[in-house]
Amino acid sequence: MRERKKQRTYQVISDAAITLFLEKGFDQVSVAEVAAAAEISKPTLFRYFPAKEDLALHRFADHVDEAARVVADGRAEGLPPLDALRRHFLDGLCRRDPVTGLSDDADVLAFHRLLYGTPSLVARLHTYVKRSEEELAAALDGSGPLDGSGPLDGPGPLASRLAAGQIVAVQRILAEENWRRIEAGESAEEVLPGAVAAADLAFGQLRTGLRA
Repeated sequence: MRERKKQRTYQVISDAAITLFLEKGFDQVSVAEVAAAAEISKPTLFRYFPAKEDLALHRFADHVDEAARVVADGRAEGLPPLDALRRHFLDGLCRRDPVTGLSDDADVLAFHRLLYGTPSLVARLHTYVKRSEEELAAALDGSGPLDGSGPLDGPGPLASRLAAGQIVAVQRILAEENWRRIEAGESAEEVLPGAVAAADLAFGQLRTGLRA
């Protein structure tokens, strides 16, 4: 119950912050304003969010270990990591998951404009990307062949870090391309066929490049 209450508090504070950021702009809103809107003190706010940027990026926190969880779940089904990750990304496209960039929901688009239009948020986002790479590398280390064809070359930890970096980069680039097309005026339905083809191409290149 304490954990659920903590998560609700995270959500309330973050939602209040994002509402203000969208209304006024990230740099025009102070932490004190966010605390007042969430009806908490500044010290309490900083216990939940160590940096102002984290108030906006809280939505990414739940996805930091997503790729690692997908690999672990796929292993339980007997799926090689790349197959599990490809399936998960394609499922996300079908669900119009904002993480895949394939969402034309007005609120999602507004949030993405806020994110990519604020240099300090983009810089802070790299912290989350790095954590995602580290979680995925740990899941890949010792997981066996990425594509079912043979083991990774080289020392396990290094090979896993290299693989994780490439996989996370591919997912990021695919998402950014989908968002770019939607921001340019295409609908999610119009982008979907190309997004699926791009994902197949990207994971195909990973499969070829990472094969032992």
